[in-house]
Amino acid sequence: MNDNQYLKHNLSVLEAFSAALATRTRDLPDGHPLHELAREFQALGEAQTNLYPRGHALVARLFNTFTDFAPTFPRSLLWFFGGDCLHYLTDEEISQFQQLDELRLAAAERGEVLDLEQARATTDTLH
Repeated sequence: MNDNQYLKHNLSVLEAFSAALATRTRDLPDGHPLHELAREFQALGEAQTNLYPRGHALVARLFNTFTDFAPTFPRSLLWFFGGDCLHYLTDEEISQFQQLDELRLAAAERGEVLDLEQARATTDTLH
């Protein structure tokens, strides 16, 4: 899995999360902070501009303000965004994601595509 494929994979995970959050918040009134956050997550995946800085800020808002929704955020996206988002991962999770990255990069060097689901099964249980 090369970097472009990895980006596309993570954008699809972000899109799925954004859609689920939008569905869960659709009955909230316009202007409600959680409803607005859901819209911002959707816009982030669609625009892909300033992906990392905007992603960090949105994740921080989710984890610090709407703690009930934080467990629904995919752990793999915390690794993908990196930076301050890594503070929300355990040391064990960080180690597992590092192993997955090493496997992904090694496969890319060989011209192969890494099956992330299969690789996750070998490095333990990451979501």
